[in-house]
Amino acid sequence: LLNIEHDWIHIDILKGETKTRKILALSPAGKIPLLITDQGETLSESNAILNYLCEGSALYPSDIWHRAKVHQWQFFEQYSHEPYIAVARFINKYLGLPEERLEEYKSKQEGGNSALRIMETQLTQTPFLTGDSITTCDISLFAYTHVAHDGGFDLNHYPNILKWIDRIKSQEDFSAMA
Repeated sequence: LLNIEHDWIHIDILKGETKTRKILALSPAGKIPLLITDQGETLSESNAILNYLCEGSALYPSDIWHRAKVHQWQFFEQYSHEPYIAVARFINKYLGLPEERLEEYKSKQEGGNSALRIMETQLTQTPFLTGDSITTCDISLFAYTHVAHDGGFDLNHYPNILKWIDRIKSQEDFSAMA
């Protein structure tokens, strides 16, 4: 959305590429995404990177209360959304829903649907998660929500989330995620 010039380097987590000596030297926890600035500084964790890159833009509010609400939704994404939706997606899409992970998958469905209901409730009140305009928390939650169907989640049960996804995709300079 900001048209920041960058070089994209694909790292295949399924092939263990996050555990190479080169990546671990840049990100000791082996976390991706990983931002390397022009000055050679590194930053991991998607929300930290997102907020850093959006500093000074309308996507990351300068008002302390509004910014706190953005952070609230980003913490929700990290602790109440991603652990369920992303893991269910991984088990289903990348592992092929193996029998030995079926109980875990069902548990992730429960937690994921709970998170989606919370988002749905908020999106009955406002077009974006913190109000009338898109912020970094919308981008944070968009990442796994728009592909939640890969984890077995039926977004047709969440009409306001579907409208929200469309609003995000209709943003000027929106670029689809790989």
